[in-house]
Amino acid sequence: MQINQNGLDLIKQFEDCQLEGYLCPAGIPTIGYGHTKTAELGAIITEAEAEAMLKDDLKDAEAAVNQLVAVPINENQFSALVSFVFNIGAGAFENSTLLAMLNAYASATTVAAQFLRWNKADGQELPGLTRRRHAEQALFLGKDWKVYLF
Repeated sequence: MQINQNGLDLIKQFEDCQLEGYLCPAGIPTIGYGHTKTAELGAIITEAEAEAMLKDDLKDAEAAVNQLVAVPINENQFSALVSFVFNIGAGAFENSTLLAMLNAYASATTVAAQFLRWNKADGQELPGLTRRRHAEQALFLGKDWKVYLF
């Protein structure tokens, strides 16, 4: 399964495209749409390079979701999970209560509530992460995630 347009749009809205390398709120060098693998502070890229990095990064997140989720899910659920994994990393997802509940056939509402537990960096709640988690939760439940773009 691959991310759908809703999931891609959600990621782009919350990652924002930065064409110069910077430190994210968690202190990690980042560039483009949240790319961290090869990001360096002060590096400059083009919009096309940012898009290519995003598509490459999403392959890793898609593969993680495809590998770790052991139950049937729909396109929006998959896409919400790809956004989530893209943001927190596959290792954190693999060890999450969210994944354990999903694979134990918990209800979609119960699983979706777990997104909101992942809204902190260095123990501090970040309003942008809270909005993103609400948007991912809404997409997971098949609701309008764009209401969280304020």
